[in-house]
Amino acid sequence: MDTSELIHFLKARSLKLVTAESCTAGLIASSIADVEGAGDLLECAFVAYSPAAKERCLGVRPETIARFNLTSEAVAREMAEGALRGSCASLAISNTGVTDDVDPDIPAGTQCYGWAFRDGDRSPVVFSETRQFDGDRNEIRRRSADYALARIPHWHALFEARHGAPTGSNAASA
Repeated sequence: MDTSELIHFLKARSLKLVTAESCTAGLIASSIADVEGAGDLLECAFVAYSPAAKERCLGVRPETIARFNLTSEAVAREMAEGALRGSCASLAISNTGVTDDVDPDIPAGTQCYGWAFRDGDRSPVVFSETRQFDGDRNEIRRRSADYALARIPHWHALFEARHGAPTGSNAASA
């Protein structure tokens, strides 16, 4: 699905997006902003690169980072939840990962994601996954951003199948 098709998908479902990005450093939000009409869909974007910024801006708990590592689905999930709390969006995408061999426990190219959907007044519904990409630093970051966006329809379908609740404009203002 290319970005213009994704824009149509988001508009058709009244989904408003917030991003919480670390490794991709704003590329997810920038990909949406590249397409005309993005202003109706992109509520805001957080780039929280350092652990302190993840804690301060997104509410990631220091215990989560200590227990699971910065490059983990647990951190990605908390980033997505924090982005929803700090916005009026109905969908949050988060990314955290490494492009290089900076951590002996995490292979280069490992990327962790969270997709959180606001379900009215209930707690967010969060999905997560981990992928590994090959390439140089910027290839990995670009592929990671594209992947995060491409997975929206998949996770939204699962959300709807499990919860049956709309995530659109009414829920976004809740």
